[in-house]
Amino acid sequence: MYLCLQIINFLRGLRAMLEIWQQFKQNYLIKYWNPITAVIAAGLLSAYYFGVTGTYWAVTGEFTRWGGHALQTFGVDLSEWSYYKIIGMEGSIFTRIDGVMILGMFAGCISAALWTNNIKWRNQPYKRRIAQALIGGALAGFGARLAMGCNLASLFTGIPQFSVHAWFFTIATALGTYIGVKVTLLPIFRVKLALKKGAAKLKETDPKQASRRFWIGMLIFFAYLITSLYVMTYSIKLGFAMFCGLVFGLLIERAQICFTSAFRDLWVTGRAYMAKAIIFGIIVGTIGVFSYIQLGISPKIMWAGPNAIIGGLLFGFGIVLAGGCETGWMYRAMEGQVHFMWVGLGNVIGSTYLAYVWDDIAPALALDYEKLNLLKSFGPVGGLLVNYGLLIVCLVTVVWWERQFLAKAKAKITATQPSCGC
Repeated sequence: MYLCLQIINFLRGLRAMLEIWQQFKQNYLIKYWNPITAVIAAGLLSAYYFGVTGTYWAVTGEFTRWGGHALQTFGVDLSEWSYYKIIGMEGSIFTRIDGVMILGMFAGCISAALWTNNIKWRNQPYKRRIAQALIGGALAGFGARLAMGCNLASLFTGIPQFSVHAWFFTIATALGTYIGVKVTLLPIFRVKLALKKGAAKLKETDPKQASRRFWIGMLIFFAYLITSLYVMTYSIKLGFAMFCGLVFGLLIERAQICFTSAFRDLWVTGRAYMAKAIIFGIIVGTIGVFSYIQLGISPKIMWAGPNAIIGGLLFGFGIVLAGGCETGWMYRAMEGQVHFMWVGLGNVIGSTYLAYVWDDIAPALALDYEKLNLLKSFGPVGGLLVNYGLLIVCLVTVVWWERQFLAKAKAKITATQPSCGC
């Protein structure tokens, strides 16, 4: 009798645990995450990433190395290319901090997409859109590397590292996306939607597919997680970069974080939700990075010259033309959207081409200008206050823009409504 009671209690406990697991799975693994919470978490993690690895969360520098390795495969000698001397070509994607971090981002993205059964091969039927993806991706890659940072290395981690070039890049990117929105709304960029007979019919799906994919996603997640923990036993920096990349990938896919959407939504609909989320993330990351700098870790400060402004303009225009930024194309490509694979290819091509022409343009656009550090210009406390002051100005401006835009849209709707004639 006692044994039967023990078995019953065990089964009840097991059932309760299964119910808790199902609730956790549904609420935290399958449902989309709150963008503000996710971006703040990314900002906090990026600060730890800087503190442990000594570098910042960035991707286009590694994309440039990929292009360099591809050129070397075809016999191109890069030994005299100054840009590769600056960013370094030592090792491989499996031995560089940036390399394993990006692999982690891909692993996190595909794991999260599998958890929600959100992977489907979606081809791009329009050649015009493919051209936009390649050209826009190339412009974004070229602009990002010209400015020595993309949306992550400049907006999200360059500003917390108090580099003035990141502010130049951010303002120029905003202007570039505005121009990009105006250009891409022109008739030449519109494609005719062809209605196909039977397109609305729902295809029968395997009811067990979602479950299979979920567990495949868990397998990929834990395989990379365990590998990162093992690597930490002999290289803290490399293993921690792997771990952070995995978490970064989960965050951007589950919260659908896209800097292109943040800017484009401002100009098209006036919606500032993602833009405000990104600013909050930067605010949180800044204090963490500041703490590590005070402990003696040197920030990465880049040239605050025309390269940052021109690069930001090209980057902003490019991400709107392509339809996605570096974070956006990475998780969407892992979801099976072929269009964003073309964007990624364009990024590699554009960033590699910048490395090719760097020696010709760098003296006039970058090397003759100062590397301005707010902490050195205004002192530790003053630099922190200036950085936060600029962030608050950005936040206030974004909120003001949103309210003005929506107020004008509401007034326009009211003006076009016919009166009742009473």
